[in-house]
Amino acid sequence: MSVHALALSASHQFTKTLVPEVNLLAGLGVEGDCHLGVTVQHRSRLHISPPPPNLRQVHLIPKEILDACDVAPGQMGENVTTIGIDLLALGKGTKLHFLPPPPTPTTPSTTTTTITTNTTTTTPASTTDEDDNATATTLQTPHAVVVIQGLRNPCPQIDRFRAGLKEQFIVRDGERRIVGRTAGVMGTVEAGGLVEGGGEVLGCV
Repeated sequence: MSVHALALSASHQFTKTLVPEVNLLAGLGVEGDCHLGVTVQHRSRLHISPPPPNLRQVHLIPKEILDACDVAPGQMGENVTTIGIDLLALGKGTKLHFLPPPPTPTTPSTTTTTITTNTTTTTPASTTDEDDNATATTLQTPHAVVVIQGLRNPCPQIDRFRAGLKEQFIVRDGERRIVGRTAGVMGTVEAGGLVEGGGEVLGCV
């Protein structure tokens, strides 16, 4: 479960520009992004008074969803494209912990060789709890945390980007009623920090 790509845009345009890293600011969102703010920044809601809280500080979507629709990272306007984690299955209030990329392995091999009288057998090396311990230690150090606030509702802008694309992010039953949405999730920043491409993502209730 990791960060596949990151993107931001200082202006309100549908797609965002890919960047190697983003800085999350607690209670605000993605530094340098047009949706940064305590109150809602979505243009269709700026007229509301008093302004509602900004629950769309960070937009995240799984790469697997984009691949199924033949859409590249950043093109749906998301800030974070993940891989290997089912964001849509995570409930409101789930905390996503963004950890640094794992260090490059220094061991030359992950196997051990056992020599017997007549044969040479290669077997997997014994496993340890080192990786789990390393993750636990990392969680105790400062890192960015995003709290899921809900699903993204596919908007008409998606069809302006590509005709018919919006419907690909909507799940309907046999009677054509909407029963699900797959355009990613929206979240707020609980703890600020740097998020890097290739970094780990852990979801905790």
